[in-house]
Amino acid sequence: MMVGLLLARAGVSTLVLEKHGDFLRDFRGDTVHPSTMEILDQLGMLDRFLERPHSRLTRANLTIAGQNLTFGELGHLNTPAPFIAMMPQWDFLDFLKTEAAEFPEFSIEMVSEVAGLIDHGGRITGVKLANGREILARKLIIMADGRKSLVRGQCLLPLTVLGAPMDVFWFRLPKRGQGGEALRGVVAAGSMMVMIDRNDYWQCAYIFPKGMADALRTEGIEAMRARIERLAPDLGSLDTLLTDMSQFFLLSVALDRLDRWDRPGLLAIGDAAHAMSPIGGIGINLAIQDAVAAANILAAPLRRSSNVDDLLFRVERRRRLPTRVIQAGQKLAQDRIIGAIFKPGAQIDRPPWVLRLLNRFPLLRRIPGRIVGLGVRRERVESPRA
Repeated sequence: MMVGLLLARAGVSTLVLEKHGDFLRDFRGDTVHPSTMEILDQLGMLDRFLERPHSRLTRANLTIAGQNLTFGELGHLNTPAPFIAMMPQWDFLDFLKTEAAEFPEFSIEMVSEVAGLIDHGGRITGVKLANGREILARKLIIMADGRKSLVRGQCLLPLTVLGAPMDVFWFRLPKRGQGGEALRGVVAAGSMMVMIDRNDYWQCAYIFPKGMADALRTEGIEAMRARIERLAPDLGSLDTLLTDMSQFFLLSVALDRLDRWDRPGLLAIGDAAHAMSPIGGIGINLAIQDAVAAANILAAPLRRSSNVDDLLFRVERRRRLPTRVIQAGQKLAQDRIIGAIFKPGAQIDRPPWVLRLLNRFPLLRRIPGRIVGLGVRRERVESPRA
């Protein structure tokens, strides 16, 4: 949606295809980081975005080995919105759709599932929809269809899998008391949970060793409820709040990236190019940065030329370092922290020294806050407005 908006804004005729009839799918990424709101500010859209209902996160807290720690803060960032805006993804997509509709070159077709790609002499020239219809692209196909992208499923581009030791169950709990604009994590040997303040409820992520989802479902709601109550006893009794395993939504965590993001006529961006771990909630924001880089590099050439194949590699080259740095940090956290928590027989007597250091010295908390909030080498809108 963002790359469609940016290209249409620059005068490039753009069609966005969405397979569903609406955007109402729950428990997707809902974090809009300061780096994304910088982009909205550059486009003159930030004030309208913030008029939509949202909650704000300014710091991250963690309870580990009985100690309460603060290890990340965002309020110091020199940026138009120094916080994470928690907004359901359907609201964010609807906002972008509304803004994009102001540009005559933008169009979107709902209920248009892409089932295949059209290859003509080694160049991708169009798409095949699930209803049998074919749509030809005069210049370029951009695949932003997530970690289950056709470019992955049809092995159109090489993939490197970095792996992840965990999966996640998402669920909701009503709030009792104030959250204080904070993300809260709770860690014990063998289990971990993250709670995100959503004004009148907590959006919770129960993190468990990869591949255990079916076993947890088989054990049933009573065992699951008991695990959560032991992990976060301050939540009180959950007997009337968690009553069925259908309340838990599985996120199968992946960490991987395409070795190459393009082939003639086609470019992959976002999760289609690099599936991110939920650590830091940075996936959407990295995808937005990809969209800005793609528009910056390709908008003007797309207006002038009928073939931009020789320029596509520049998008991946521009975004390669930020993607790999963030993924390296996520893998380090997975292997050194989460993997250690899930190790059989693990004992957690005290927090890791790094977390104790961040908690003790408030200035140091700005480092993870900056990395999560602004990322690495963030983009700025340079594509012209038609």
